[in-house]
Order: sequence, then C-alpha cells, then structure tokens
Amino acid sequence: MTGSRVYLSLGGNIGDPRKSMGAALRILDADAAISISAVSSLYRTPPWGKTDQPDFLNAAAALVTTLSPRGLLDLCLEAERRLKRVREERWGPRLIDIDILTFDDRTVHEAGLDVPHPRMTERAFVLAPLAEIAPDFLIGGQTVAARLQVIDTAGIERLPSGQDWWKG
Repeated sequence: MTGSRVYLSLGGNIGDPRKSMGAALRILDADAAISISAVSSLYRTPPWGKTDQPDFLNAAAALVTTLSPRGLLDLCLEAERRLKRVREERWGPRLIDIDILTFDDRTVHEAGLDVPHPRMTERAFVLAPLAEIAPDFLIGGQTVAARLQVIDTAGIERLPSGQDWWKG
C-alpha cells in the first residue's frame, strides 16, 4: 500500500491492556485504508502524570494509510469506543489509549489533534517502544534512539512478548 507513514503509541493499565491494544491494532489493520507494517514488543511502564495508579503496558506501531490525519484520528477514537474506553480523568487509568505520534512530516494543529504529538519526546513510555521499531526516525532533527538516551527510563521493562503479540 502507498500512502502516509504514521507512528502510533498505544497504552492501557486497567482490564487486560494487552488484549485491548491487540484488538485495537486488529481493528485498525482490518480497515482497507490502513496497513500495519511494524509493532513493538510490549513494555511495562510506571504511570506518568498521575502516579497513584497501576503500571501501564505500552507499545508503538508503524502503519501506512490513505486516510487524512483527521480520518485516522476518527478511526482510532472509534476503536477506543468499541473497546469501551471511557474518558474520565486526564492521565488517569484507562483500558486503551491510542495516540498519533507522527503523520509523515506533516504538522497538524486542529481541535483534538496535534501532530507531531506535542509531548512525545518527554515520555520514555512513548520513545522506548518507538525506538524498537524506528530507532533512526528523526524527530526535530534527532533520532528516536538519541532522544531516548537522554530521558529518564527508570522502571521501564521490555516484556518478552515479541512483535506478533497483537495478532491474536
């Protein structure tokens, strides 16, 4: 498939996050306008922002899509809804969270959609899985791997899931 190259971040910390993230990726991959090309291993990560909650599972995915950034966001939000995500508390516990990190080299600032993701370079739980599948990808002139080297990665553990964990 030809189209735009996109990186996503996925996470969750209640219910069965592995199952929810896998289901979300399968929902996205089943859409004719999307082809998932790589998925990271699963990472156990400490909570960020609001710290009095369970650890998260996080992953990153690369895909190619013919959708617009808004069309992809709508599909991601629909996948979250189908999996029963409820948005109650910023940075709070969640079944599933899907964020668009980058969309080719485009910059988008619309209601509910900022690409590149404005805080991705501050978050090891985003950069660690992304570095597994795209270590040389440039964000603001620096590779993902280089950015990961200079932030706090304490408590982040790559799980022995492999990269096909999401296929069900």
